[in-house]
Amino acid sequence: MLDEAVKLENLPEVGGEPERRVRDRGATERAILAAAKGLLAEEGFQNFGINAVARRAGCDKQLIYRYYGGLDGLVEAIGADLGTWVRDRIPEDAGGMFLLTYGDLMERLSLLLLEALRNDPLMRRILAWEISENTEQVRRLSEARSKALALWLERMRGSLAPPKGVDAAAVNAVIIAAIQHLVLAAASGGQCAGLSLKTPKDWEKAATALKRIVRGVYG
Repeated sequence: MLDEAVKLENLPEVGGEPERRVRDRGATERAILAAAKGLLAEEGFQNFGINAVARRAGCDKQLIYRYYGGLDGLVEAIGADLGTWVRDRIPEDAGGMFLLTYGDLMERLSLLLLEALRNDPLMRRILAWEISENTEQVRRLSEARSKALALWLERMRGSLAPPKGVDAAAVNAVIIAAIQHLVLAAASGGQCAGLSLKTPKDWEKAATALKRIVRGVYG
């Protein structure tokens, strides 16, 4: 019996010999997942459905049911994929910088997170949904993102510790919230509280302010 991941299908005979085609399940699953993420990033959940994803992926919709069990399973797969979002976009070595203090770590990671969110339309969508929509699908995506971010921070921290008396969990939550709000404000209106966020120079100002805030708390 053929393995489920690879199927051989008979095509019309050519010269008396049937041509055989190999379907790579892994490649098909990746194509479906990429199509689903792209559709979400561009149109949100309003137009998110099996037929739309299948059209974008260029596959039969039955394959989505076969591989993911339907729309809910596909959303869960996207959530699981978001678990690798931070790891894929932010280097484990924090850009090769030798970190001496917890302040070094948080400054570097804050700047990397700001850059990563600016360049990821799907994550910006998810951030906006977390604020405006209270649905099961959004909760699944949000929980996957939050869990990944917490695990990533813990792994990157290693043996570094914040200064005594500083509630690092609370401070980091506020810093991350500020970064997320800056990115969303820039996407919707190009500014935040009077700070223009349209040009590289504008973002340099925001990054400088972010560094000063981090250093003001962590030294």
